[in-house]
Amino acid sequence: MTDDVTRTDGKTAPGLRTVVVASAAGTAFEWYDFFIFGSLTTIIARHFYADVGEATGYILALLTFGVGFVVRPLGALVFGWFGDRTGRKTTFLVTITLMGVATVAIGLLPDYNQIGILAPILLLAMRVLQGFALGGEYGGAAIYVAEHAPPGRRGGLTGWIQTTAAFGLIGALTVILVTRALLGTEAFDAWGWRIPFVISSLLLGVSLWIRLKLNESPAYVQMEAEGGARRAPLREAFLTWKNGRFVLIALFGIMVAQGAVWYCGYFYTRFFMERVLRVDVALVDQLVLAVTVVSAALYVFFGWLSDKVGRKPVMLFGMILALVAFFPGFHALTKAANPALAEAQISAPVIVVADPATCAVQFDPVGKAAFASSCDLAKSVLANAGISYDNAAAPAGTLAVVRIGAATIASLEGTGLDKPALKAARADVDGRIRAELARAGYPDRADPARMNLPLVFGILMIFMVAATALYGPQAAALVELFPTRVRYTAMSLPYNVGTGWVGGLLPAASFALVAWSGNIYFGLWYSVVFTAIAVVVALIWLPETRGRNLHTIGD
Repeated sequence: MTDDVTRTDGKTAPGLRTVVVASAAGTAFEWYDFFIFGSLTTIIARHFYADVGEATGYILALLTFGVGFVVRPLGALVFGWFGDRTGRKTTFLVTITLMGVATVAIGLLPDYNQIGILAPILLLAMRVLQGFALGGEYGGAAIYVAEHAPPGRRGGLTGWIQTTAAFGLIGALTVILVTRALLGTEAFDAWGWRIPFVISSLLLGVSLWIRLKLNESPAYVQMEAEGGARRAPLREAFLTWKNGRFVLIALFGIMVAQGAVWYCGYFYTRFFMERVLRVDVALVDQLVLAVTVVSAALYVFFGWLSDKVGRKPVMLFGMILALVAFFPGFHALTKAANPALAEAQISAPVIVVADPATCAVQFDPVGKAAFASSCDLAKSVLANAGISYDNAAAPAGTLAVVRIGAATIASLEGTGLDKPALKAARADVDGRIRAELARAGYPDRADPARMNLPLVFGILMIFMVAATALYGPQAAALVELFPTRVRYTAMSLPYNVGTGWVGGLLPAASFALVAWSGNIYFGLWYSVVFTAIAVVVALIWLPETRGRNLHTIGD
C-alpha cells in the first residue's frame, strides 16, 4: 500500500493504506457494536424484560436482537440512495455515527425496574437504529476501497473489509471477557455489562477521526465530473433489467449462500455445541474466539487469490466445500465434542411412538404453547434435552410411548388438566424419560476429559475455510457487478437481504426444523438448500468480474 499522495490539483489525497485502514476500522467498530448485544442477550433480558419470566424474557431479547437484521435491507436502500446521490464518504460517516450513538445509548438506558415498559421500547428503538445504520455501512466501505484499488489488487484490498466482522466479534468477546474478569460476575451482571457499550464512544471518536481524513472515491468524482447528477438510483438499480438482473444474480448466486454458510459456521455451530452437545458455554466461547482469530487472515488470502484466479471459482469453492462438509462435519462434531452422546445414539436409539394428530411442533418462540398431549409431553422432554429421535405412528387415541433402546416409557395425557396437575404430569414424564436416558448412556453434559479438542477445532476450521472462501472475494465481486451511478444501492440490498434475512433467521429456522423432525441434524437442511441454490445460479448466470474497469461497467 502507498502513503498519502499529492493530487494534480495540489491537494493531498489519502493513500491506499489510509483508505483501507479507515474503511476497515470503521466497519469493524460497527460489527463490534452489533456483536456486543448478541453476546449479552441473557443479561439484557433480565434488565429490560424483567416481568415476563426468564424464558420469555430471553426470547424477547433474541427477537429484539433480530430486529437489527430485519431492518438492514431498509438501511441499505436509504443509505444506498444517498451514497449514489451524495457520495460515499458522507454516507458512511453518517452510518458510523448513527451506529455509535445507538450503541452508547443502550449502555446508558434505564432498565425496566427504573422506567417500566418504556425501557424495552427504547431498547428496541436503539436496535432498529443499529440495524438501519449497519445496512448502509458495509456497501459504503467495500465500494470506497474497491474504487480506490488497482484492478489487480481489488480482491485482496477489499478482503480487509471482509475481515471486519471477525475483528468486531473478537473485539466484543475480548472486551466482555476482560470486563467480567476485572469486575467479577456479580458486578458485571448488575451494572458492568454497560461498560462494553459505553466504551464504544471512544472507538467511535477514533473511527470518525480516521474517516474524516478521507476524500471522495475516484470513481465517484469522475462520474460527477462527467455529468452524473442525473441519477435515480432506486429506479435504475431495480426497475431496469440491465441492472436488476444482476441484483437477482447477486442475491441468489452469492448472498443467500453467504447468509447460510457464514452464519452456520459462526452461529449455528455455537448453538449446536451448547444446546445439543451440552458443551460448557465458557469452552464454546473460547473455541469460537480461537477459530475466529485463526480464520481472520483467510478473508484477505481468499480475496488475494481471487485476484489471481477469479472471483467465481474461489466463491464456488467455498459454497461446494460447505455443501460437502455440512452433514458429515456436524456428525463428526458430535463424536469429537460429546462421544458419549454419539455412542448412545447408536446403542440406544430413541423413537417416539404416538398418534401423529396429537403431536405439535416443539418450537414455541413466544412461550404460549401448552404442549399438553402425551406426545407433546414426551417430545418436549427430548427437545429440551437436545436428544435426537425418530417418529413412529401409533393408532388414533393411543397414549404416546418413548422407546430408548430396548426400554419403553409410557407418557401421560395432559390435555384437560389444570395447571398444577399438568405441571406434575410433565415432571413425572420428564423424570422417567431422563432417568432411562441416563441408564442408556446419554450424558447430561459433555465430558471435557473425553472431548477431542483438536478435532473439534479442526472441524470448526473447515466451516471457517468455506465461509472465508465465499466471503473473502465477495466485496470485489459485488462492486464489479454494478456501474458507479447505482453501485451503492444495487449491491447493498442483496447483501443485506442475504446476510440479514437468510443469515439472521438461520438459528431460529434451523432450530424449528430440528423441533419439527426430532432429528438434531435436520436443521442443516436450511443451510444446504440455500447454498445449493446459490451454486446452481452462480454456475449458470454469475459472470466472472475480475479486473473489470469500474468506470465503464454498464456502458
